[in-house]
Amino acid sequence: MDFYFRKFEHRKPPEPVAHSIPRELLYQYLATCHLTLGVWYLWWRWGFALNYDALWFSVPLAFAETCAFIGTVLFTFNLWKTKDEPRQKPPFKIAECVKDTDEDRPISVDVFFPSYDEEPDLVRLSILDAQKITYPHDIEIKIFILDDGRREEMKALAEEMGVEYITRDNNIGFKAGNMRNALEQTYGDFIVICDADTRPFSTILDHTLGYFRDPDVAWVQTPQWFFDLPEGKRLPLWLQGKIGRFGYSLGKGIEKFYGPVTLGADPFVNDPQMFYDVIQRRRNWANASFCCGAGSIHRREAVMEAALRSYSEQVEKEHRETEKQITKLTKEKSVDKEISENLRQEILLNTEFTPYKFHVSEDIYTSIVLHSDSEREWRSVMHPHIESKMLSPQDLQTWTVQRFKYSGGAIDICMNDNPLFKKGMKLKQKIMYTASFWSNLAAVWNLIFLACPIIYFLTSIAPVTAYDTTFYLHFLPFILTAELAMMVGTWGVAGYKGKTNYLSFFPVNLRALWTVLRGKKISFPATPKERQDGTFFHLVIPQFLVFTLSLFSMCFAWFGYSTGAFGNYSFGGLVLNSFWIINNMMAMWGMIAAAFWKPPVEDNVQQESEELEYGI
Repeated sequence: MDFYFRKFEHRKPPEPVAHSIPRELLYQYLATCHLTLGVWYLWWRWGFALNYDALWFSVPLAFAETCAFIGTVLFTFNLWKTKDEPRQKPPFKIAECVKDTDEDRPISVDVFFPSYDEEPDLVRLSILDAQKITYPHDIEIKIFILDDGRREEMKALAEEMGVEYITRDNNIGFKAGNMRNALEQTYGDFIVICDADTRPFSTILDHTLGYFRDPDVAWVQTPQWFFDLPEGKRLPLWLQGKIGRFGYSLGKGIEKFYGPVTLGADPFVNDPQMFYDVIQRRRNWANASFCCGAGSIHRREAVMEAALRSYSEQVEKEHRETEKQITKLTKEKSVDKEISENLRQEILLNTEFTPYKFHVSEDIYTSIVLHSDSEREWRSVMHPHIESKMLSPQDLQTWTVQRFKYSGGAIDICMNDNPLFKKGMKLKQKIMYTASFWSNLAAVWNLIFLACPIIYFLTSIAPVTAYDTTFYLHFLPFILTAELAMMVGTWGVAGYKGKTNYLSFFPVNLRALWTVLRGKKISFPATPKERQDGTFFHLVIPQFLVFTLSLFSMCFAWFGYSTGAFGNYSFGGLVLNSFWIINNMMAMWGMIAAAFWKPPVEDNVQQESEELEYGI
């Protein structure tokens, strides 16, 4: 394990994109233009452009466009502006972080490393870095291994490294249950949440505890950074390895025309910079940045107080529902007071008190509970600078398990405990959370977007009245302003791979949606920290079928158009759908290639020296 890490220790995290007010104003202008044109386009689309001879085809596409536009409206609201929380000086004493107290003592912090089946050597490296955490004032820092695997070797590791060891005799609630068990046995004012592979930087407390000078700040989330992401190989060096010096020259020529081309970089699109530096960071202005687990710092008081209120609300809800059932059965107007009180006591005993919700997405669930606490109005902060490093999924199977959990957890919350109906949550927060949940339903309309050009190519039936001048006058301004707004709004962060990944994600997303709709629970399997052997073509069969059918249908349509042998295609329709289907194929190809990706044999350091040698 140590050998694996050594290849990446030299890497430095990226700095957050600098905030630019002129760029933000330009984004707001372009986004407003796009939304206005979008309303105009959809009004025309539904009112004047439906193909009434093929409503079975035209209506689903209009529906998909409408759903996607709703997602665009929500995403625009999310990206509207950047409002970073001003960083404050690290507090000296706990009295600087809470209201109405005379306590004059140093701050105490617990650092939690929940673990289940990870290698002790992996956890060792995380603990070593946690022991290097510094703070400019007196502070009490305790490090805990929370071992749900009940392993003697992990207990021995804790003793060897001089850190605390906590375990339990069951795995109820999985990670959330593990955290609850630890909270019952620890006393720190603040809690740093890490995964087993999270290696915190020494500055994590120095740079984040200052936010807690505001006694209403419940937690601070820092960006997650996967420092072992494959950096790939530049095209000239890759071609040189295949065909010699000529290949290098050919690659340089291609790059002069097209720009830098890197092969094998981040094949699973794990880089989370778009999520943390753009999406989460811009939720600060609405107090809606949610917790993502690892790399977050929590105020214990907030977690426990919100948990008590949530517990009380759950008991009251179950009590009301049970009384309703009793009155229906007995035909009485109300339940006897003594029976009602006994019923309440029974519900109190049978209801779990859970500071962290027993849920596959316990992080966002806890965030919803805190943000909807109308009595305290807790605040969250997205700290823009990276304060830890983690391991990335290194194979498609691990990636699929992780994304299925994320998607299924979000959909489950959306279906069963939607924050839209939380009384204490502000409208801006509700919109932000809706944006997150809406994106996880996108597989439904993405499937339509994948199928439509295939249907057109195979049947020559258009989903609009005609691919004529009127169509392009409505469609092109809408789509061009969308691309311009996205480019400006996400300036400084690579976004194309994320968009194609979002499209090719549809099989996992659909499976998660179907699992929740059937009333089944999303499972809690721990994400493997080491690469799984083999190739994973079976995981991308849907993408392969879409790719193959797309290629065949495009060739089929162009052949029919050029020969006149069949079909009633228009040139404009063929061109538009060709661009559309090529984009879809590129999205599918990225996922297909990821199924066969394996880490390069050569050392990354050697590759970097080659790049320096050739001036790349």
